[in-house]
Amino acid sequence: MNGVNLVDLNFQDTPGVIASYILDTGDGLAVVDTGPTSTLPALSAGLEALGAGLDDVRHLLLTHIHFDHAGAAGTILSRVPEARVYVHERGAKHLASPERLVASATQIYGDAMDRLWGEMLPIPAEKMTVLAGGETLQIGNVSVDALYTPGHAVHHLAYHVGPDLFVGDVGGVRLDTHQTARAPTPPPDINLEVWRDSVATLRQRDAQTLHLAHFGSYAHEDAHWDGLLEKMELDAERIRAGMETGQEFEAISEAYTKVLMQELLAEGEDLPARYDFACPPWMSVQGLMRYWQKKAVRNP
Repeated sequence: MNGVNLVDLNFQDTPGVIASYILDTGDGLAVVDTGPTSTLPALSAGLEALGAGLDDVRHLLLTHIHFDHAGAAGTILSRVPEARVYVHERGAKHLASPERLVASATQIYGDAMDRLWGEMLPIPAEKMTVLAGGETLQIGNVSVDALYTPGHAVHHLAYHVGPDLFVGDVGGVRLDTHQTARAPTPPPDINLEVWRDSVATLRQRDAQTLHLAHFGSYAHEDAHWDGLLEKMELDAERIRAGMETGQEFEAISEAYTKVLMQELLAEGEDLPARYDFACPPWMSVQGLMRYWQKKAVRNP
């Protein structure tokens, strides 16, 4: 197995929504973001297509602990006890005791929880390598820089491995080369100021390729980051403007979704439907409204 291999997790039988990335460390396989347990069969099938299997996995590099990125980690460890999880220190306690994560998500997804995400099993502390960001890990024959990159989540990391930069969600949602990257902004942790700092950190890394969870691999170039920041500011200001005129969530979300879909349609016929599934606009509106509300409290 050579280089970085993308496995499409075919979330809810839909291609191009959630990706895991596989690389051979010389000390077993590393998986960057496991996806949820509901897509574990697709991850296993992807490994088999590469001539490997789940039993060959030894390292789970999690960019953050949201279900679509880390939900399957505990289940994988229960099946492959030799494996380890790498996670930011602010996410580790939630992996050890995921009850609050599950309860919070259940408030949003209700009866659809199991169908969407599947189980999230706890991970014993001794199975975790807990990171602050700034570490260089030697995993087999691979050197991995762990970079603290908050903005989307307070527990977000990116991983730099040679020419490859695994950016989780802080690199945005980009579903093909014609689409400008856009920031996924679900509650509760959105912070645009630190997100900009994270982009600056990633921009300066000497890498060739960005690997996004949603979805795919793109050239590490200024155009990607410039587009992400431009759209992030634009989207945030649209939400702020709606709030300043006294609109409620439903009206803001409806107006935002309409203009977002128009902009995506201009970039590709199939993009509105694909993006709506990969990154539901109403969730991004919720997160940005919360961001502006928290900012108003901090700076009255």
